Amino acid sequence: MSSQPTVAAGNGSVVLPLPPPEKVATSGQVPPAQQREEMRLLSFLRAPAVGWRERFDCGGREVARWFPGHMAKGLKDMKKRLHQVDCLLEVHDARIPLSGRNPMLQDALGVRPHLLVLNKMDLADLTHKSRILECLEQQGVKHILFTDCLKDENIEKIVPLVTELVHSSQRYQRSENIETSMMVIGVPNVGKSSVINSIRRLHLKKGKASSVGAEPGITRAVLTRIQVCDRPLMFLLDTPGVLSPRIESVEIGLKLALCGTIRDHLVGEDVIADYLLYTLNRQQQFSYVERYKMTSPCDDVETLLKSIAVHLGKTRRVKVLTGTGDMTVTAPNYNAAAVDF
Repeated sequence: MSSQPTVAAGNGSVVLPLPPPEKVATSGQVPPAQQREEMRLLSFLRAPAVGWRERFDCGGREVARWFPGHMAKGLKDMKKRLHQVDCLLEVHDARIPLSGRNPMLQDALGVRPHLLVLNKMDLADLTHKSRILECLEQQGVKHILFTDCLKDENIEKIVPLVTELVHSSQRYQRSENIETSMMVIGVPNVGKSSVINSIRRLHLKKGKASSVGAEPGITRAVLTRIQVCDRPLMFLLDTPGVLSPRIESVEIGLKLALCGTIRDHLVGEDVIADYLLYTLNRQQQFSYVERYKMTSPCDDVETLLKSIAVHLGKTRRVKVLTGTGDMTVTAPNYNAAAVDF
């Protein structure tokens, strides 16, 4: 990690540099109130991580299981279409490069050349990129590419890499075909459809061919072939996201949920918010204090969600039973606060 003080954006995805303290204190262009706020954040960042939880208490929760029928059917259909494919394009979230990839996909489809695309690199901390690549290579992943579909960063490298992989490998019964065909695979909501649309936009100057959404489960069936390039002629098959029937650990499940790979309600919005709070505090990322106008960081999710609900005006009417009859009171909406956090 860089020794320069940093503050993450409210969702913990973007890290912004803070000015050194002497510049905050002496700059005549910064309003006094902003100076005080920046100094307060700097004091949080420089304070030792005392009192923060050393580990996340999973509270006896069982490992998340989420393997609905369309996933099982999707994996079966993918195996059937494998004879039409020259290469596998696996898309995964760059924020969790070492967690949550589905080993079943490689076990079932691993006879073809394979390119791992770590998407959403704009949201990831790539400080330890070389270490990430080393760990993946130790797992047998030889071809890895980081991408950002918002800016089409590194998207132009996909077609040449796939072409090289296909030409240097055995094409089995497809050797007579002049076009290249690849299958896009991965867990839900890691940007598979966004990658497809970016390749088409770059090479064919055409719009969306696959639906894109912020929640997992948008693509629910193996689709017909989609052309993504004409020189060289290249097609692909989009597929539904397929999770492993059993996620290795609760913490990996929480990481997947934070990245939107598992639907929030299956884990619990408050649990996801608590794990995010735990992670931000451990990394001394305290920008939530400023975002929600809190007086200081905290390590208790109930206190945090109450502060957020009050700040955003998120309330709900609750019926309370009393000795003199029913009574309706206004209470903080913790669920709405957790979703905003």
